[in-house]
Amino acid sequence: MKSLALYARRLAASAVLSFAAAAPAAHADTPPPGWSADNVELLGYTIMNEHPAFKITMTRAGERWYLIGGHYNIPGWSVVDVTDPKNPRVAKFIPGPANTSTNQVDLADDILVAALGRPNGREDAGMDAKKPYQAGVALIDVKDPLNPKELGRWLTDKPEGRGTHRNLYQGGRYIHLAADMKGYDGDIYVIVDISNPAKPVEAGRWWVPGQHVAGGETPQKDPNVNLHNANFVDGNLVYLSYGDAGMVVLDISDVSRPKLVSRTKFEPRHRFDVHTVTPDFKRKLVYVNSEAVTYDCKGPLDHVTVVDVADPAKPVALSRYPVPVPAAGLPYTSFCDKGGRFGPHNQNQLQYNPNVQKQGNLSYVTWFNGGLRVYDVADRRSPREVGHFMAGPPQKQYLKAYGPYVRMEDVLVDTRGYIYVTGGAQQGLYVLRYTGGDKGR
Repeated sequence: MKSLALYARRLAASAVLSFAAAAPAAHADTPPPGWSADNVELLGYTIMNEHPAFKITMTRAGERWYLIGGHYNIPGWSVVDVTDPKNPRVAKFIPGPANTSTNQVDLADDILVAALGRPNGREDAGMDAKKPYQAGVALIDVKDPLNPKELGRWLTDKPEGRGTHRNLYQGGRYIHLAADMKGYDGDIYVIVDISNPAKPVEAGRWWVPGQHVAGGETPQKDPNVNLHNANFVDGNLVYLSYGDAGMVVLDISDVSRPKLVSRTKFEPRHRFDVHTVTPDFKRKLVYVNSEAVTYDCKGPLDHVTVVDVADPAKPVALSRYPVPVPAAGLPYTSFCDKGGRFGPHNQNQLQYNPNVQKQGNLSYVTWFNGGLRVYDVADRRSPREVGHFMAGPPQKQYLKAYGPYVRMEDVLVDTRGYIYVTGGAQQGLYVLRYTGGDKGR
């Protein structure tokens, strides 16, 4: 393992991203048959040159609108021109470090913060966790998305670890990482100063007591105390999705010494109690969801919860979103019987991105095999479903481990009102529009 770590560090020190244009599609692809929708219109679709996107973020250059997505089945990032929502097309592919997972992205101040990590043993994607890979983040200048330039990299002190996961960058001096660091059990919160992007440096860190096993702490009994991501910064507060440890709010007035403000759990013994926290700044609310991590509903109850954070030290759960049910006439009466994962995953959470629709009375949540669900949350005590989009079964399995199931993974809504939903490793990028009226826009 020491020789592997040494090799990985040498590779990191010498590697430089090379950028190559991808051949753009001549026209939009045809979506897999069998899709259905209610109050949602399907406008466009692309399989992204056989490299479906997982997590996505958005930027603009002049009059052009671009999504940038990370992948499961290839190291690198695709720049998708969505200026015409009916004709999304890959305009550029940015290769990433070899044999490295690059499926998580965020973007601000024209800097793409791209996670680098262990490829999770997905050999069917041409990667192998036993071979050298990169662990950390790459910083890429995307002021001109079609001519990107690498600015620098920050690597963890654990080159044989998982690397980083879903990271946060709202612009400015600091990036906020979910990082696998030496001596800790599970990912922890790490703040990195990128004022000199060529030489990023750690500025602070925080962890749930029990994670620092090298420091003599005893691991907690909770099965998944693991930072999934820093969701957003609000003034001096940062909100963290900390898996089974719940929603964590920290005061980062002094980034070198983050202080706990509150920690809230929503479902006892849930392996991934908090996966996503999306803010509604105007109403002092957050929308919190768990992640379904088992197939066929064999895990604990999942949830999407409306939470009052007027006092961040004492969050109060107000209500829960209704669980989606299949439309009449389908061969199953519960999505638990459909096959694959069923439960919430992501929301339209990049509220700090100026190109993303701000949280209003409409909330967008992906439910894996339950598709995209649109909710009216005008009444904080009684959210209700007002629309949905369900993709058809994937026509090709890009990762055999995922099975032949529908997986709606990430969602983003731009300020024009267009909805982008990804199918992770199985399906491409869908461009949608909510047609249920003007309420909440």
